[in-house]
Amino acid sequence: MNKQIEIQDLGFKDYKETWEYQETLFQQILDVKIKNRREESSLETPNYFLLVEHPHVYTLGKSGDVSNLLISEAKLAEIDATFYKINRGGDITYHGPGQIVGYPIIDLENYFTDIHKYLRFLEEMVILTLAEYGLKADRSKGETGVWLDVGTPFARKICAMGVRASRWVTMHGFALNVNSNLGYFDHMIPCGIRGKAVTSLHVELGKAEVSMEEVKEKLLKHFSQLFEAEMKEKVVPKSD
Repeated sequence: MNKQIEIQDLGFKDYKETWEYQETLFQQILDVKIKNRREESSLETPNYFLLVEHPHVYTLGKSGDVSNLLISEAKLAEIDATFYKINRGGDITYHGPGQIVGYPIIDLENYFTDIHKYLRFLEEMVILTLAEYGLKADRSKGETGVWLDVGTPFARKICAMGVRASRWVTMHGFALNVNSNLGYFDHMIPCGIRGKAVTSLHVELGKAEVSMEEVKEKLLKHFSQLFEAEMKEKVVPKSD
């Protein structure tokens, strides 16, 4: 059982390129698990946690409805955004500058075999992080992610989540709005949920900008505590 997780901060990186890299790491872990079962060996499976900031992009989960993207291909090009149908759960999501996207690619058999508990822990990581900024965040029944003012007419989403898991290996993850341009959310129905607003940490705090590095440190601290994991950072050359 390997509870160590390698953190890789990829900086500002293209969505498709990052998705392909996720797939490579995901398959690497699966290959070790398959080898262990075939050869009755006991090789430890590695675990990874990617942090990244993407250029403007809309992604649609495998159960999503493409009509939740409200603009044409021509308009996408006009606002310098791209669109991908991908293999995670959930509906449509936006990623862009000022947003911390986290992709834990881990073997849950190193921790616990419960995908619902995994999602709740991801949510709790964000809830605890926002609490350090004086914000009371919560879950919204039947809606994955993290929200503010749940159960009121002012409910707004600050963190989206969507994951994929196979043989207890996870990929995809969460997107926390820190300094996001919220205007990009107007071009979609966030997560396919009508009538719900979206917010960002800098808006809630009334600041021009919040330190992304500080938020990352807090997220990783709470993830480590919740999963009882040892986090080891790998220095990765970042894209310009």
